[in-house]
Amino acid sequence: MSVVNVTVGEGVAARPEQDLLTRTALGVFRLNGQFVTVSEEMARPAGLTAAWWQVLGAVLRDPQPVAGIARAMGITRQSVQRVADLLVRRGLAEYAPNPAHRRAKLLRPTDEGRAAVQRIQPAHADLATRLKEALGEEQFAQTAQVLERLSEALAGLEPAVTEP
Repeated sequence: MSVVNVTVGEGVAARPEQDLLTRTALGVFRLNGQFVTVSEEMARPAGLTAAWWQVLGAVLRDPQPVAGIARAMGITRQSVQRVADLLVRRGLAEYAPNPAHRRAKLLRPTDEGRAAVQRIQPAHADLATRLKEALGEEQFAQTAQVLERLSEALAGLEPAVTEP
């Protein structure tokens, strides 16, 4: 496969690793859009949005503070806070005392929230089966591992310092 050189500025050719980064980023952006779309479709019949499902899913096993949910999902605390407050208002989640921190309450699903997520499980299982069939079991597992490794590598990089 030949690597296409892209330009990063007027007349400046990108190095092959820059092309790989661009291709990776564009692929991840596209995947994100595809996952959001399919998640919205799966969540809608359960009365949820993809964002509500994502936050509820993060606390199904263990209650967590909003900041912990945001860190785990790689999104801002403020966006998780908005969704968490909405879930609480709708009776799908509740705040509980946090023994480790007085002010940072724990978010946990209510029985109604758990039931809503449970209603999504058949569609979720069907999508997982169809992806396994399309990719093959081994390649499906490798895909998850590669994405996890990419996330770990990005998290471990020092922030780039730029000078004007």
